[in-house]
Amino acid sequence: QVTLVESGGGLVQAGGSLRLSCAASGSIFSINNMGWYRQVPGKQRELVATITSAGSTNYADSVKGRFTISRDNAKNTVYLQMNSLKPEDTAIYYCNMVVRPGRYRYEYDSWGQGTQVTVSS
Repeated sequence: QVTLVESGGGLVQAGGSLRLSCAASGSIFSINNMGWYRQVPGKQRELVATITSAGSTNYADSVKGRFTISRDNAKNTVYLQMNSLKPEDTAIYYCNMVVRPGRYRYEYDSWGQGTQVTVSS
């Protein structure tokens, strides 16, 4: 069993910055991809950014140049630095990790509980 705990959400004015963190704990042998997704009520969850175990990153077009994803493998933690925030970035942000719990066990998706980000205009 793996638990992901997110932190860093909150209320910020447009143009401001926030940094989200997500730390994994529990039975972990390795973590492949890490990522951030977001969801607005009534809409589907959408990808924000992902980072592979090798450090390759991928971003949604809407956040390119404003958000930066990074990871600390020693701490099993993924970060999302969000700059130049816009009201349309308001959503619940979820972290995701593809976790291998043991050397000979299958990988599976693990999700955090979500953290609210609200950007006021």
